[in-house]
Amino acid sequence: MRRSLTLLSLVVAGFAATPDRAAAAAEDAAGFYLLGSKGPMAGFVPPPGIYLADVRYYYAGSAEGDAAVGVALRRTGARTATGSLTVEANIEVDAKAYYDIPTALWVAPHKVLGGHLGFSVAIPVGWKDVDVDLSARATLTLPPPLNLTLQRGGQFHIDDHWLAFGDPVAGAFIGWHEGSWHWNLGVLVNVPAGAWQKDKLSNIGFNRWAADLTGAITWLDPKIGLDISAAAGFTFNVENPDTDYKTGTEFHVEFAIVQNFSKSFGLGLSGYHYQQVTGDSGAGAVLGPFKGRVTALGPTVNYNFMLGQIPVNTNVKWLKEFNASNRLEGDAALLTMTMPLSAGGQ
Repeated sequence: MRRSLTLLSLVVAGFAATPDRAAAAAEDAAGFYLLGSKGPMAGFVPPPGIYLADVRYYYAGSAEGDAAVGVALRRTGARTATGSLTVEANIEVDAKAYYDIPTALWVAPHKVLGGHLGFSVAIPVGWKDVDVDLSARATLTLPPPLNLTLQRGGQFHIDDHWLAFGDPVAGAFIGWHEGSWHWNLGVLVNVPAGAWQKDKLSNIGFNRWAADLTGAITWLDPKIGLDISAAAGFTFNVENPDTDYKTGTEFHVEFAIVQNFSKSFGLGLSGYHYQQVTGDSGAGAVLGPFKGRVTALGPTVNYNFMLGQIPVNTNVKWLKEFNASNRLEGDAALLTMTMPLSAGGQ
């Protein structure tokens, strides 16, 4: 039963991993793939049926120095009195984000290429809050909509928040099983229909098409309850037509090692690594092809229970980020819940 309720990790990856405009890599310092969304049983596709999944995601992080430049200067740049492009300012960022990501999933009754084929759709609702403190080291002119000139030593504070719907994400996946081994391939497509404004710091949507291709594998020994899972993939981004900014290709790898002590409880370690493998480009990338990087580790807990006659699978993760470059560095917490809506999924 527990294995049949792990489909969520296949399809909830398509959402911002960090609050927007908070660092100097990827447009708004955010990719639509949700880092940490894959973990225990990442390679397992459950039996045919209809499933309902939900992710509650919270992130809090900060950046300063070069890693925070993108908040005020990334797209259009700031200029000194002589008009030359500069980042002569000390910038500090504190940001928080919360997403609720309901997802509908369907695993087809017939096999394709020997595997189980499935589809998904998700529409996130998100809240973000971004605080920026800027102190000029030289005469500094901030671009529209601020239209503000700061003398050396001058300070400026921005606090921006937003609660809105994010971009819908459609997905397809196929998975196979062989003994204790389970593996799958999946694709997610970000549809730029969510809340986005050019001058917002706390955008919920991305205003760009993007696709992610990820493969995952799980080794599970039901006799001893040990689950070893890993997933790796690439995110490909289309240029944002309103900013002429094209985010580079992003690589991500995730893992989990969990010891299940019973059918209802398991405890283990999970983590991820993110690396931007090509630089940003386009006329809007005025500060050059910066590349982001971050790694995270933390505990993960499985807990399964019955809601009346419906089995519910839950997983909780806490992930501490470190070794960040050109990105926020902080803490992420994820609560995922999955349940079957049809008899074929139990």
